[in-house]
Amino acid sequence: MANAATSGRHCLACGRPLPIQNGPGRIRLYCDSTCRSKARRTRQAATDRHVNQNLTNDSREGNLDNVPKPVPPRDPQLLTRVLNAANAANAANAANAANAANAAHVAVDGIPADLSPLTTVTVVRSLARLVEEGLREAVQNARQAGHTWAEIGELLGTTRQAAFQRFGRPLDPRTGVPMSDTILPGAAERAASLLADVTEQRWAQATAGFNQRMAQALDARGLAAAWARVVGTAGEYQGMDEPVAHQAGDYTVVDVPLRFEAAEMTGRVSYDRAGQVAGLYFLNQQ
Repeated sequence: MANAATSGRHCLACGRPLPIQNGPGRIRLYCDSTCRSKARRTRQAATDRHVNQNLTNDSREGNLDNVPKPVPPRDPQLLTRVLNAANAANAANAANAANAANAAHVAVDGIPADLSPLTTVTVVRSLARLVEEGLREAVQNARQAGHTWAEIGELLGTTRQAAFQRFGRPLDPRTGVPMSDTILPGAAERAASLLADVTEQRWAQATAGFNQRMAQALDARGLAAAWARVVGTAGEYQGMDEPVAHQAGDYTVVDVPLRFEAAEMTGRVSYDRAGQVAGLYFLNQQ
């Protein structure tokens, strides 16, 4: 039975709603140990001016479910552009479906209604990139509003850690530069291409970009054997979904969702600073 005394309570440190407690016990006052420690430092600071209230450094702060310090948006109109582009794409599709004679050559917010199949692919791909940028901006806005990585991950159908890796902006403690700003350009596309070579059994082409250490650990023959084990476990390969890149220390890591007959896995490719493949893994999706 829920404890009625805990209904509608909020964390004394951050103000977020606290879950209703079931059964007897001490009434919860804080979200977690982080908020409890923050409250303790605040109380101590009232009587001891030497207490460091900013105990968690900036690089560590990015790894916690605390509201980050305000970051000026790169483009204040980005979300508006995304929504306008989505409306324009829907209008263009409707015009094509209706096949209206007076709309055959009319542009809807810059998108022609009579797109060829290949041009449509180009337009939709550009829209996807714009939506990805808008999603990043929307996630940052949600973080500034006090929402946790756990909440965002649940909304996106992924884990707290995966959401943070995709959209977080942790600082490199050595340079103070956001790690997302150092992601190897084109890494996502390169990883998808490498995994396509693997699925089509082009072993020599797949291993051509390995760095020296990786090449010594896994040659073309070894890669073929590894792929055979994957197929033996997960069944026939059926396709891949959108790759996601993030920075992990000195490496750019790309996760590519892979679909098989009997399972879903993640192909993980890591690149070193020189742009060479430093790691290749096939992981079971949790």
